[in-house]
Amino acid sequence: FQLQASGGGLVQPGGSLRLSCAASGFTFDDYAIGWFRQAPGKEREGVSCISSSGSSTYYADSVKGRFTISRDNAKNTAYLLMNSLKPEDTAVYYCAAHSRGYANWYMSSEYGYWGQGTQVTVSS
Repeated sequence: FQLQASGGGLVQPGGSLRLSCAASGFTFDDYAIGWFRQAPGKEREGVSCISSSGSSTYYADSVKGRFTISRDNAKNTAYLLMNSLKPEDTAVYYCAAHSRGYANWYMSSEYGYWGQGTQVTVSS
């Protein structure tokens, strides 16, 4: 069971990045995928989640209207498109998978499988 996050980097405020989460070793379209982030000295924060079929999406208020989550089940990959980036978006971003309900999608404890993080730095 493997999740590989990639696509992070250094971007100026107002810029965009697209993160990818490549999955292997399990039936990808049986699982919802979530994106979390953790800034230095802060707790891990739920950013977004997409249902197993891709028909439902969920966002934290702090990113709503700026970030878009999507998935391509044929490619076993999920994405997080981040637009209008702000310095406060700076964090290590993680993708994770779960097969439970969505009421608590923003809670890291709902997710049983995690990828390694990818650093996103928003700075001029």
